[in-house]
Amino acid sequence: MRIVILGSAYPLRGGGIASFNERLATHFQELGHEVDIYSFTLQYPNFLFPGKSQYSDEPAPTGLNIQTKVNSINPLNWFKVGGELRRAKYDLLIVRFWMPFFGPCLGTIQRQVRKNKHTKIVCIADNIIPHEQRFGDKLLIRYFLKSVDACVTMSKSVLADLKTLSPQIPAVYTPHPLYDNYGLHLSKLDARKLLNIEQQDKVILFFGFIRQYKGLDMLLEALADVRVRDLNIKLLLAGEFYGDPAPYLALIKKHHLEESIYMHTDFIPNQEVGRYFSAADCVVLPYRSATQSGITQVAYHFDLPMIVSNVGGLPELVQDGYVGYVVEPNVNSIAEGIVSFYRHDKEAQFRTNIIDEKKKYSWDTFGKELLKLID
Repeated sequence: MRIVILGSAYPLRGGGIASFNERLATHFQELGHEVDIYSFTLQYPNFLFPGKSQYSDEPAPTGLNIQTKVNSINPLNWFKVGGELRRAKYDLLIVRFWMPFFGPCLGTIQRQVRKNKHTKIVCIADNIIPHEQRFGDKLLIRYFLKSVDACVTMSKSVLADLKTLSPQIPAVYTPHPLYDNYGLHLSKLDARKLLNIEQQDKVILFFGFIRQYKGLDMLLEALADVRVRDLNIKLLLAGEFYGDPAPYLALIKKHHLEESIYMHTDFIPNQEVGRYFSAADCVVLPYRSATQSGITQVAYHFDLPMIVSNVGGLPELVQDGYVGYVVEPNVNSIAEGIVSFYRHDKEAQFRTNIIDEKKKYSWDTFGKELLKLID
């Protein structure tokens, strides 16, 4: 087949979404399909982008044809790109959708493509209803969905949202596949040397863009819990602030946590991701809300136990008491999960279980479910 993926890719620093798109393209190429990626020349206007830079300074991925052509705020560009894709007559257009802002851009491109009466359009929906909702979101989402032939969701909660807004769209839930493109495992000893972490420390990891819904503030409060303090647990904080860091820094100061945190709050390049997951004993996702999370799928790749909030699709990915703990999204429950992990010495057991559990999260399974939708 001739396939084109429309979404973030190099040189954008799209975090998990860009990595996912590139990994999916590689998977389909390995199966013998011809794959192109159409990415953004402008993804977000600067005033909407909360990070420091939208662009990567890493080397380009090899073996991928990435075209940077889409301007998210220029309607003339939408018609131009849509016309180009219409004339190319791809068999399949895969579109990534994760927030309503992109509804007009992607929806307009899709409408142009459909005029060729050949290309099938499948959306991979990270979210339908966004974590941080704004007035007019549902209008933008419906505009986008009206030009989609089918949809893949990676959590049951997103599938439920989709069925509420557009029940007529053929859709399937299939779990988020592993992020196995962040390099090989390092020994904990070597990873900690690279990050200047003491070898004897008990280390939990918070990884990824720091946004309000991800609950870092609750994790900091849990770190200050006397039960956690008594175990001398350290937090490896790895990720860029997407918003004002002042409230988090104030909590650190208030609870005198400066000596309990290894701070790495710049963007983490892909080639360095492995050292963070290899250095930690477990990763904590104290989210207030969630659909799925790519962080769990990176953790699976590195055989790293997880403590996650009981929200959205996270309990679907983390079997409680088998590969980690599922806790309620409040300070006390998060603290209890961390304490239980160390007091009951669960790391080795959870890591062993992960080796078996992660087999279900293959790219082959995900790709087959997606292609079934166009038959």
